[in-house]
Amino acid sequence: MDPLSPPAGGSGRLVSGEAVELDVRIAGIGSRVLAVMVDLVVQAVAFLVLGWATGLVVALAGPTADAALMAGLTVVLTVVVLVGYPVAMETLAGGRTVGKLALGLRVVRADGGPIRFRHALTRRLVAVAVEWPGLVFPILTWIVSLTTMLAHPRGERLGDLTAGTIVIHERTPSAWGWAPAMPPGLGPWAALLDLTGLDDDLALAVRHFLARNRHLREPARSRLGHALAAEVASRVTPPPPPGVPGWAYLAAVLAERHRRAAGRLAAARAATASVWPGLTPKPDHTPTGDRQTSFIASA
Repeated sequence: MDPLSPPAGGSGRLVSGEAVELDVRIAGIGSRVLAVMVDLVVQAVAFLVLGWATGLVVALAGPTADAALMAGLTVVLTVVVLVGYPVAMETLAGGRTVGKLALGLRVVRADGGPIRFRHALTRRLVAVAVEWPGLVFPILTWIVSLTTMLAHPRGERLGDLTAGTIVIHERTPSAWGWAPAMPPGLGPWAALLDLTGLDDDLALAVRHFLARNRHLREPARSRLGHALAAEVASRVTPPPPPGVPGWAYLAAVLAERHRRAAGRLAAARAATASVWPGLTPKPDHTPTGDRQTSFIASA
């Protein structure tokens, strides 16, 4: 069975050797191309610097330098820049080159573990031979490599397929940090809610409404609030206590949903950190502040 079955949106789940499911974002072709472009700039600078140093050595050698020496040094310089740089960086920096560091990407094994020297070397040798710069039928192999990346569900190129690696995003997209606070007195009732019928689209609509209702004019604000409260009430049980205003009902439902999701996320990150500490970012404890709503409709 394939250890990764990515859904739409470029994310997927890796099952590690310890049978822990890791939720990761597969790097898309756009971010990978940008990382390659950054690395090309680094390699070009390195080639110029090393070329200047090589020329200085040849000049100091004087008459003993001949065409064969120059050809040999050029080959060594090319191998160092095209192969040595990415292999050394990915081995020593945990699957990252300068370009991948800039774009927040990382090369890992297909089971989610960190790559080693053999993986980095295999990826790079295949890249130099048949991908970029492509020493064997360059134009044809470029097309084959690009087609492979686009067609593969994990975006693997030929080097990844050969080495058994994938490229993932280390940085997760920043979530909207605001969530409504639980209205006073509704916490015990909200803890008993059955939220299975509340889908993501409706929850997002409620969150948008609570965050922006002060900018809505009456009677549109009350009409929209009543409609959202009625729809949420038709999908969530039990009903709210008597006398709870509509804004408090919606805020309580959304706050409880956020609390449960945060608990699941914390448990998943704890499991991930136990297998791969470097994958889980440190939590940000910066307070986001509370925002008040002014929806005056009743549920």
